Amino acid sequence: MAMEGRLPLTLSAKAGTGLTAGGAAFKFVKWASEGVVVLCDAATDVPCGVVQETPAAEGDAVLVVAVGITKVQAAAGAPAANDPIGTDANGQAAVYAVTDTTVYSVGRVISADGITAAGGLITAAVNCAAPARFA
Repeated sequence: MAMEGRLPLTLSAKAGTGLTAGGAAFKFVKWASEGVVVLCDAATDVPCGVVQETPAAEGDAVLVVAVGITKVQAAAGAPAANDPIGTDANGQAAVYAVTDTTVYSVGRVISADGITAAGGLITAAVNCAAPARFA
């Protein structure tokens, strides 16, 4: 069961291009310009947080969890508790080897509840305030 916890650091941003498409909720986002977020579209992107809803229109306000416990869409695979995660090219949480120097480590899986298909919701502790590359 995906769960959420106390959200110690959230921010409000404007929805940029692509966030109004169905299924954007609980994906990693990045800064597109001052105050505007868009979906992460490359594994090497630097996420600023996890968007909490799919906005109705571009420019609408969206809530983004930058640091805390949140639901996040999983990439294909079988994440397990304590796996290190970063974004993939679809804004979903992907598990990476801690020796991978091309992606940013932004959290750990808390609970995956047997999710194996892309888009399933997992629970993760994220810290996008100061992301660092793995290795």
